[in-house]
Amino acid sequence: MLGYGCMRFTKKGGSVDLDKAEREVMAAIRAGVNYLDTAYVYAGNEAAVGEILARNGCREKIYLATKLPHYLIRSADGAERMFQEELKRLRTDYIDYYLMHMLNDVTTWETLKNLGIEEWIEKKLASGQIRNIGFSYHGNSEMFLRLVDAYDWDFCQIQYNYLDEYSQAGVEGLRYAASKGLPVIIMEPLRGGRLVDLLPESAKALFAASGEKGRAGAAVQDVPAGMTPARQEGQTDEDMTPAKLAFRWLYSQPEVTCVLSGMNSMQMVEENIRTACESEPGCMTAVEMRLVERVKEEIARHVKVGCTGCGYCVPCPKGVDIPGTFRCYNAMYSEGKRSGRRDYLQCTAFRKDTASASQCVGCGKCESHCPQQIEIRKELKQAAAELETVGYKSVKKLIRLFRLW
Repeated sequence: MLGYGCMRFTKKGGSVDLDKAEREVMAAIRAGVNYLDTAYVYAGNEAAVGEILARNGCREKIYLATKLPHYLIRSADGAERMFQEELKRLRTDYIDYYLMHMLNDVTTWETLKNLGIEEWIEKKLASGQIRNIGFSYHGNSEMFLRLVDAYDWDFCQIQYNYLDEYSQAGVEGLRYAASKGLPVIIMEPLRGGRLVDLLPESAKALFAASGEKGRAGAAVQDVPAGMTPARQEGQTDEDMTPAKLAFRWLYSQPEVTCVLSGMNSMQMVEENIRTACESEPGCMTAVEMRLVERVKEEIARHVKVGCTGCGYCVPCPKGVDIPGTFRCYNAMYSEGKRSGRRDYLQCTAFRKDTASASQCVGCGKCESHCPQQIEIRKELKQAAAELETVGYKSVKKLIRLFRLW
């Protein structure tokens, strides 16, 4: 299922371009998209969604998801005030899917429980003001599994794409949540567009070559053993694009419930709807799977550390998120420094038990378990020097001071 991620509405003069957003959202709704995702902290976003739904009288036709910024509250009363503000912005009296926004560790959840948030949630569920309760997550697989088991959640939302298959919650988290009966909502299927616009030129060239082979009906090569794709093996679509491939990779996995896309053009809306209509569990062909692997290989050529995200190096005695650090460090060079540093801040500093690379004391325990034989201590030191800028350290101090995890 395709969901509409509203965070990336086009801005005009610092505010949401409401008329443009309305055209795009309504085109999606008319085509059958019925899940809209927003959040309290997306500037002007909830109000824009509320206005669009009110203008078109279609609140009852969609499932509405928004999020509580738990890191900004200090009590259940504070949660109630924010929730009522969200209802007012969204012009509704209930939320279909409500998330604890960026809940990244069990310790934070225990703190929230001590504030009375669990009892507050139960009252909202009983009253019908919240129909389903879940959480969105940025962190590692091990902590995600613990969070899934920490409460009787109705659903969850994770960052997941073919580059994050073994990082963040990863495929392990996806399958674990699904095995527990939790619908899994996918965010960042394109890594904020980085699996489209910021692909290495050599990776982009693979799509042009793939289209030519599709037109020629080229024979399959390098088919993985045991692969049983649903579509014709020897072909790939002539119009295969980076976005389409990334979405099909997700839709092909039966554990995926809904894929959010931050659409902000009619072209995106139309292409993503076509892809969703053409895709189903098991839809990836061997040719398409091989294309994914070749694109990943080209991206890997631009990384700094050959970490596969296997997780054998963790847990670190000092709490360093080693795979997460290397993922963000590599992203600095494959996707841009700003992108890598932003993700690093999100994954390491916005949690009660911080996971920064600079916490490494050089014990070497991690290196003895690394299948890639990476000099982890050396690489962590270099990663910390480049990721933990003055800005990072300042924001981290503010997070600790105001307890914003």
